[in-house]
Amino acid sequence: QVQLVESGGGSVQSGGSLRLSCAASGNIFTIFGMGWYRQAPGKQRELVASISKFNSTDYADSVKGRFTISRDNAKNTVYLQMNDLEPEDTAVYYCTMGIQTNAFIPSGNVYWGRGTQVTVSS
Repeated sequence: QVQLVESGGGSVQSGGSLRLSCAASGNIFTIFGMGWYRQAPGKQRELVASISKFNSTDYADSVKGRFTISRDNAKNTVYLQMNDLEPEDTAVYYCTMGIQTNAFIPSGNVYWGRGTQVTVSS
């Protein structure tokens, strides 16, 4: 079994910073892409940032220049550094990873964390 556990959420004032972490554990052979999604109350879940196995990154337009995604393959961990936070960034943030668990089956499944709350006050 594979588990993803997020940490680092909290409450900050507008303009503040937070760093989210998400660590995967369990039966892991290799991890492909990693990403962060968020879901605000009454809204659909949206992709915030993603990072490929080879460190190619992509960001939602709303967070470009403020958020940075990174990964530590040795620790099976993905990070999201969030700077200059705005009240519109308030949401539950979920990490996701594509993980291959069997060395002899070259495909993976997508796993999700349970989410961590980020609240930004004006």
